[in-house]
Amino acid sequence: VQLQASGGGLVQAGGSLRLSCAASGFTFDDYSIGWFRQAPGMEREGVSCINTSDGNTYYVDSVKGRFTISSDNAKNTVYLQMNSLKPEDTAVYYCAAMYRIGSFWRTLSQYEYDHWGQGTLVTVSS
Repeated sequence: VQLQASGGGLVQAGGSLRLSCAASGFTFDDYSIGWFRQAPGMEREGVSCINTSDGNTYYVDSVKGRFTISSDNAKNTVYLQMNSLKPEDTAVYYCAAMYRIGSFWRTLSQYEYDHWGQGTLVTVSS
């Protein structure tokens, strides 16, 4: 199982970035994919997740209306489009995969996720 996150960088406040999470080594449609972030000195927090089977999505309140998660199942890739970025969005962003059991797919608890990619750094300057 491998998850490869990319797309981070330095952007000014109000700008946009698109993160990508390329997955391999497992049946993509059987998993939910989540994006998490960890700022310096802070706990890791869940940002968004997507059910790759039906496209349902979920967001933490602080990014609703600014971030959009999507998946391209043909490419086994999940994207996080981040618009109207704020300095407080600065963090290392990680993608993770959770095997879905039954109807349970929506969680931003890091402890529910089985596989993690390396992080990609997003820095938003004011």
